[in-house]
Amino acid sequence: MCLAIPGLVKELFESDGLKMARVDFCGITRSTCIEYTPQANIGDYVLVHVGFAINLINEEEAQKTYELLKQLGELKEVENSEEEEEEEEEEVN
Repeated sequence: MCLAIPGLVKELFESDGLKMARVDFCGITRSTCIEYTPQANIGDYVLVHVGFAINLINEEEAQKTYELLKQLGELKEVENSEEEEEEEEEEVN
């Protein structure tokens, strides 16, 4: 079984002839190959598995998935990184 995580497409670009996107996963942005989902546009949600967008989903499904992952405790890394960023901002101010 594999796990795909929803992410929000923020930017489209090409790298070595491949269609790519910068995808936001709850505040963490990663480069993602969108060759399998060439119809993806900025503002779309994609399901990503090991760096490849494998399907498009709507925002409602993405939010449901985030909530389920949160309930399972699988979003702790993202939540911790957001807390660290907030603490760093407070130290700067």
